[in-house]
Amino acid sequence: MNVLVDFARTGRIGPLHCGMPLAEAEDLLGPGRPHPAIRMKGPDIDGYPYSWDGLRLDVTQRAVSGIWVHLRPGSTVKLPALVLPGSESFEATVLREELVTALDAAGCEHHANDTLTFGQQSSILTWPADVYAVFSLPGRDNHVPHQDRHYLDVMHKSMA
Repeated sequence: MNVLVDFARTGRIGPLHCGMPLAEAEDLLGPGRPHPAIRMKGPDIDGYPYSWDGLRLDVTQRAVSGIWVHLRPGSTVKLPALVLPGSESFEATVLREELVTALDAAGCEHHANDTLTFGQQSSILTWPADVYAVFSLPGRDNHVPHQDRHYLDVMHKSMA
């Protein structure tokens, strides 16, 4: 939870931040898995991600233009040791209420994000870091205790 709250407050995950060169991120994380389009068209193609298990970095002009943490409620997610020191994986089941409570306790301002709130999905936007948290009702394959509550699916920040 601390990694998620720090990301929501600062827009950074450890030393990772939007605008940093991809080469610097790979020096910190090790080589990522480039999207197949990058493998086919070369490293100068923009808008495709590099992945490190549950962490994804969008790349534009060989710089990090977006940071994503993907969760799958009811399972564990792997993150690089740089992101989650002392452990490679953590429980990916985070209720909306749990994250909101942790943000409030950390003094992290957040607001409902109407653009990404519709149907069975809801979202908040943190301030001043502009990190989005997107929640949804679990699917049938998600083994969670409450099928009728919103769980965190992804947190992301993109450059404006």
